[in-house]
Amino acid sequence: MTTRVALMAVISSIAFGAAVQAQTGSPNQPEPPASRYVDPIAGLDLDRAIAQALEQKPSLRAARSEVDAARGLRVQAGLRPNPMVSFSRQEEPAGMDNQTRVEVVWPLDLFRKTGRIGVAEREIEATRHAVVDRERVLAADVRTKYGELAVAIRGVAVLDDLIDATSRQHGLVAARVDQGATPPLERDMLSVELQQLQSERLLQSGSVERAMIALKRVLGMAANAPLRIRHTLEQLVQREAGVVSAADSAAIVQARPDVEAAQSRVHVADAQIERARRDGRFDVNLFGMYMRMDSGFPQRAFGTGGGLEPVRGLFHYVAAGATVTVPFRDRNQGEIAAARAQRAGAAAELEETQLTAQAEIAEAGVRDEHARQAVSVYTSDARALARQNLTVVGQTYELGRARVFDVLAEQRRYLEVERAFTNALREAYEARQALRRALGEVR
Repeated sequence: MTTRVALMAVISSIAFGAAVQAQTGSPNQPEPPASRYVDPIAGLDLDRAIAQALEQKPSLRAARSEVDAARGLRVQAGLRPNPMVSFSRQEEPAGMDNQTRVEVVWPLDLFRKTGRIGVAEREIEATRHAVVDRERVLAADVRTKYGELAVAIRGVAVLDDLIDATSRQHGLVAARVDQGATPPLERDMLSVELQQLQSERLLQSGSVERAMIALKRVLGMAANAPLRIRHTLEQLVQREAGVVSAADSAAIVQARPDVEAAQSRVHVADAQIERARRDGRFDVNLFGMYMRMDSGFPQRAFGTGGGLEPVRGLFHYVAAGATVTVPFRDRNQGEIAAARAQRAGAAAELEETQLTAQAEIAEAGVRDEHARQAVSVYTSDARALARQNLTVVGQTYELGRARVFDVLAEQRRYLEVERAFTNALREAYEARQALRRALGEVR
């Protein structure tokens, strides 16, 4: 095989090698660098990544603790005020009189307990919906970061294939230059091309590392923890290829966690208005008192037996009654007005959230449809033509009707097509995840 024919074989291998995954190379070849990030067997798949994030993310655990706090406040709201007991002892200085007094005050809490419980229960509901919405957002973030990592890895894989082919081209042309069969310019052009690809590869590797750290962050993992993903970008797009229906948009909007959270804030505001009204009503406190009084005088008097005895007596008193709080001037008007204003604000926030949800669903649906069409175009036509063009240019170079920079130009064009296909895959994946997020999906 001549050097030119060998070069043709190398060029042809570029056209078909870039579409092959990094881990499917020959057993006799060293492991491609991109495969360090992808493990099709033991790697972390997307579903497990979402489950891990929902379980381990510290911020989500903190949000769930707010639900427990709301439950504790509900328990507290159901408790009635404690009775108050007072004890007093009075002594006469330099005298013999003394008085012992015990009082009990028992608040009845006639109307306020129901209002407190209503607010506490609505707070639990609102907090629970807020946590579900946090889970929705976190799951969407995991899908996004997982896809960004897959995009970066695919870029490394494409560059690895081109660097390998260009290195072999450079070796063959350098041998021909040494034999005097090829001008040194072709070798130098290949050297520049190879160095440019290697520089791009280093930058792309940095993008992979950054995307890996970003994924670890949303998963709740340490930045230096080992991690490999299971799915390539093509696999992610393929597994999301099913059509997502958003026909009943109104029902979907009402079922979204953020809309439910906004609706629950309206319910909290309603409960606060009712509590403010109840706090403005009258209330009753019962009280009871027992008093023991030991009193006397220094004089003596005739007692019942006819003899003189000290003038002294021991007296016992028992009292009971009720105190009524009369809402004469303060009927809680200010708090009721404030609660109504908060209710109006919560209703406006609900309306805004509903409008946002409707717009997100419509926008994500349009984006998803066009992205899937773009991927189908690249898959069926553009990439095949790019491979064919690169092969034809290589054959022209073999016949001596083209120069090496023609091959390099076509190779760069093929790289641009692969990058465009990567962008189409990324857009298709991100558009589908945006649609799932807009529809309120968590898992």
